[in-house]
Amino acid sequence: MNPLRFLLLSGGLLLAVNVGAQLPADQLDRLTLGSLSEFKELLSIPNDAHFPDSIEWNVRWCEKAFAARGFQAQRLSTPGAPLLLLERKGSRAGFPTLLCYMHVDGQPVDPSKWEQEDPWKPVLKQYFPEKGWVEIPWESLEEGFDPEWRIFARSASDDKGPILMLLTALDAMRIRGEEPPFHLKVILDFEEEQGSPHLPAAVVKYRKALACDALLIFDGPRHPSNLPTLSFGARGIATLTLTVYGPRVPQHSGHYGNWAPNPALRLARLLASMKDDAGRVTIPGFYDGIEIDEETQAILAAVPDDEAAIMRKLGIAAPDSVGRSLQEALQYPSLNIRGMASGWVGEKVRTIVPAVAVAEIDIRLVKESDPKRLLRLVREHIEGQGYFVTEDEPTEEERLTHPIICRFESSISYGAFRTPVRSSVGDWLSRALGKAFGQEPVKKRTSGGSVPISPFVNTLGVPAVGVPTVNPDNNQHSPNENIRLGNYRDGIQTLYSILTEPWNPHR
Repeated sequence: MNPLRFLLLSGGLLLAVNVGAQLPADQLDRLTLGSLSEFKELLSIPNDAHFPDSIEWNVRWCEKAFAARGFQAQRLSTPGAPLLLLERKGSRAGFPTLLCYMHVDGQPVDPSKWEQEDPWKPVLKQYFPEKGWVEIPWESLEEGFDPEWRIFARSASDDKGPILMLLTALDAMRIRGEEPPFHLKVILDFEEEQGSPHLPAAVVKYRKALACDALLIFDGPRHPSNLPTLSFGARGIATLTLTVYGPRVPQHSGHYGNWAPNPALRLARLLASMKDDAGRVTIPGFYDGIEIDEETQAILAAVPDDEAAIMRKLGIAAPDSVGRSLQEALQYPSLNIRGMASGWVGEKVRTIVPAVAVAEIDIRLVKESDPKRLLRLVREHIEGQGYFVTEDEPTEEERLTHPIICRFESSISYGAFRTPVRSSVGDWLSRALGKAFGQEPVKKRTSGGSVPISPFVNTLGVPAVGVPTVNPDNNQHSPNENIRLGNYRDGIQTLYSILTEPWNPHR
């Protein structure tokens, strides 16, 4: 029998609630296996947000699945895909309200890069040292499962897996006659992989419906050690497109080489001027406001990174030196060249002076970063290199007046967020995961990836914490995305433990 704790509610009422703990192993295995048919069904629905019909089918599936668990559904309209708000009231008025964020859309796919018939037709695979990942029949699960087996499908980990973990954790509570000591709200995003362009305005518009005491984000992979993990922040993101101009159209390099300016070379020099050999941004003021005090350093040092193993995995001999460690590097804003293009290469190579050179840049933001300020600093740096900077295609007059021209296009998706590790919500989640797995979770001050959470934090004024569950090597955003069955099972346990561990947000 599970231990009980009495929770004091407003008005002096006492309620006996189950204290977060481990599910019996045999029951957890049965729940895991029993949920896989529903998981396969969801994974079989294409979810590229560029196709509204596919998104509509995902919305309908989620409405039906959550309704079966006692949730009321409300579509929150936006200029794009709707957000789906699902709400299930607790049995007592004094319960705190949890808002859980997940996204249902996935990255586009190139089926030719996948080692299976269809990325939206989930398959079960087992690893063999001499063969790699080999498909095995679903009937293999009739005799149980190996936690190392994996399901391969688009969005298996990012982010449909956590949705099924939550639904199965609620099923476990129903089977065991338990009720969460919370009012539960779930917000499902169907445009996350497109940067959630309509989310900030929607959070403002529907702030009353979204009101809560804490926000939990069920997205992203665990720490590379695959230990239970809590992430207390995430970096935001802003993007830049820089276009440097040469001749109006590509020119013969024999006739005009040495005379017509080459935009690829100019762009390379411009980008190189933004960083030093250690990888640090040289633009004055880019890192202003970042302080790593002793308490913060202790939190960062407690994360069990094996940096030598990470370097071997990445195939690099030495990292950049923005911070003294990987975790410290994540506390600073980054300036990353995510893509470059000019002319042609490979079989299509041509002996020309290119007409343009383009660089796509992402700037990962931290809580101390003002994205508008960082974009302004980059623009001023480009102007300081002698460029005429425009936000539009240069006119004929501008081409003939300014020797070097750069088109500067920018956008801000969302800012960063960070919740103190030592906080009421942090203590509650650490307690729940500690009981579930018998050890303290890895506590990351900031995750490297970006999730659209800052609009919730800034508008609703609540703490937010990420609870990643999937395997670190899940290939999210890439061909052959997968979820390890051991992580799927642990994820069910994680959510069950959180939903059965009482929390007083005012303590």
